[in-house]
Amino acid sequence: MDPLEKNSSRPSSKDYLVTHGPQRKTLEKITLRPLSMKDLDDVAQIDFSLLGKQRKEYWESKLERTVETGVPSLAAEIDGKVIGFILGKASSWEYGIPENVGLIDTIGVAKEWQGKGISHLLFKEMYSMLKKVGIDTIYVFVDRKQWDLNKFFDRMGFVRGDMINLELKI
Repeated sequence: MDPLEKNSSRPSSKDYLVTHGPQRKTLEKITLRPLSMKDLDDVAQIDFSLLGKQRKEYWESKLERTVETGVPSLAAEIDGKVIGFILGKASSWEYGIPENVGLIDTIGVAKEWQGKGISHLLFKEMYSMLKKVGIDTIYVFVDRKQWDLNKFFDRMGFVRGDMINLELKI
């Protein structure tokens, strides 16, 4: 059984096995906790390091709109420093999506912590919390050209769903 498949909805500090290269894993004390506005600078910095654009106002707006639906978005931190985050929620019938559906909006992990299992920890905690509030399906929208992200969600058990996205170029 996965150590994150637990009944508690309160994220906490635990020692997690983190990959540091082939055949090299160490225990790290990682805190998984609800994401809050006080994390804005760290989230914006992680985003900047990944995309090369300053989008602090974007993240401020996004974090302000993070509505608790019994499932908080999460931060992963080590020694008080945010190293990753996941934004998700339970649906409330947006776009005809029923209440039993959870949505993963964004996962971000600092470059130096990528490939070490942080996204997996964040996703498994979000999964456990969504399951606890009665969610039985999780949606995520991924650009098909983002191979690493597609491989990650494939490893987490995602398959192509019935929803399609439609777009109109302007």
